[in-house]
Amino acid sequence: MTSTPALSGPGKLFRIVAIAEACSWTGLLIGMFFKYVVVRNEIGVQIFGPIHGALFVLYVIAAIVVARLHRWDVKTLVLALIASIPPLATIWFERKAAREGRLSSPVAIA
Repeated sequence: MTSTPALSGPGKLFRIVAIAEACSWTGLLIGMFFKYVVVRNEIGVQIFGPIHGALFVLYVIAAIVVARLHRWDVKTLVLALIASIPPLATIWFERKAAREGRLSSPVAIA
């Protein structure tokens, strides 16, 4: 069993944003289920829609900032951005990036 490298400060922030974005996706999906299937009430979508939108934008910004600080290659950044689209994929990407050491000790930028 291999250990995951310790996360840097930006890496920890990226983890928090990735998990929050995935949770907001879940809330939005539940809200949509209730809106279209169960009670035909929009309250869940009205609540989670803006929350998810804000966290989605925050995730994209965090991915770009962390990619720059940690000097990710373009392939990794594109994968991080694509992971923002399917539900819960940001958690998958964050775990993958952490396991590969892409969220630990950023390289200093001159």
